[in-house]
Amino acid sequence: MNEQSSPGGADLAGLRIEERARPAGTGRKTRRIVIGIAVIVLTLAAAFLAFRSRAAGVTVAEARPPGDPAATALLNASGYITPRRRATVAAKITARVVEVYVDEGMVVTEGQLLAKLDDSDAQRRLQAARAQRDATAALIASLKINLINAEKELGRNEGLAADGFASAQALDQARTAAESLKAQVAAAEEQVRAADAQIAMARQDVDNCIVRAPFGGVVVSKDAQRGEMVSPISAGGGFTRTGIATIVDMDSIEIEVDVNESYIARVVPGQRVEAVLDAYPDWRIPASVRTVIPTADRQKATVKVRISFDKLDPRILPDMGVKVSFLAGEQAADRPAARAIVPREAVRTVEGRPVVFLERDGVVERRAVGLGLEIGADVEVTAGVAPGDKVVVGGPAGLRDGQRVKVK
Repeated sequence: MNEQSSPGGADLAGLRIEERARPAGTGRKTRRIVIGIAVIVLTLAAAFLAFRSRAAGVTVAEARPPGDPAATALLNASGYITPRRRATVAAKITARVVEVYVDEGMVVTEGQLLAKLDDSDAQRRLQAARAQRDATAALIASLKINLINAEKELGRNEGLAADGFASAQALDQARTAAESLKAQVAAAEEQVRAADAQIAMARQDVDNCIVRAPFGGVVVSKDAQRGEMVSPISAGGGFTRTGIATIVDMDSIEIEVDVNESYIARVVPGQRVEAVLDAYPDWRIPASVRTVIPTADRQKATVKVRISFDKLDPRILPDMGVKVSFLAGEQAADRPAARAIVPREAVRTVEGRPVVFLERDGVVERRAVGLGLEIGADVEVTAGVAPGDKVVVGGPAGLRDGQRVKVK
């Protein structure tokens, strides 16, 4: 009766798959696949979390206060102590050294006698010039006496010729004799002047045998000894000296450094400088830029800068090695005041904005910052960092806010 009332029921029942008719093991295989996939996903997730939690190695630096002297250095350079006035004093003539009156370390004044050369030849030339002048001067006296007599004779002949008692020939002879003697006197006077010039030259030769200091200073080198030949030019195969002594004006001592032309725009005349001598590394000497030499060395790509000391000291000696720091100027009124100084390597750009990563207890914190002037290898921070904060200067490029790090 049920089968008659529900003719479609037998058809649906025939479509049902009996449990025992299913293939053996199909359900278990499906479960194993699902479990395997879940294990793989969990393993990958655990590895990803372990990778994220692994501490990245970083290097840090401490932000310095803007008043730190080391933070105000725009540029560092090295050079030497050099005097503006330094001279190797030489003789004007070639002669033998008779005596040297100075030694190394001696203080000399302008015009002081340094050395004396053999002047025997010059003295003889001077004596000969004087004798020639004296002989010519004596001849002038004789010529003038003869001239006086000739002028008197001319006067008498002119009087006799006026009275008709002297011939024209006698008058002409008297006049010629007088004019000739006048010419001889004039020539002799010129010879005397020439002899005076010869005397002056001979006297100058004698003076050239005396070598004097051209300016006051300290003798730093004694270049000739008694008995040696000196000459203003090199001669004799190296056996002839070209100088007597080298003098340095200690009041003209300054610093000379070579600055890379890429950074010369940071150096201006009058700029404050701090100098440290290699011989006295703990002594900081105030100085200022005197001048920037307006030419560059094309081979070294540098520009020469001369720096003057604010106050000289006897410990500062020529040719000493020195390191200088060119200091930043005063803070501009329209520029935000710097709160700290950090290395430029600590500043990164994220989404177009400058940021730094602060390290605290092994965790980094990203901090947006405001920047000021670049000072050498450092940069001013006007906001976002305080002195004493530890900023990351080296580490992976993909640092994230809150990431654990390990300081190297």
